[in-house]
Amino acid sequence: MRVTARKTQKNNKIKGQFRSAIKITKTALSKGEIDKAQEYLKKSLKALDKAVQKKVLTKNGVARMKSRLNKQVKTAATAKK
Repeated sequence: MRVTARKTQKNNKIKGQFRSAIKITKTALSKGEIDKAQEYLKKSLKALDKAVQKKVLTKNGVARMKSRLNKQVKTAATAKK
């Protein structure tokens, strides 16, 4: 297998992991399940950090994603109270 094909396959696997984690978090938010969203947020942040560690995404881009996701969860949590 060529190196680019192998790296692409690895990158796609990592991208799929953090995309699905983010999607689950946003789905929980849209359903109003704040507790689950906060739990899934931790998994999403971990997956994003792993993507940076594996050099799939840039540090600044992930920082922006994490900030936006955190903001969404926090505003939903405060709105529910």
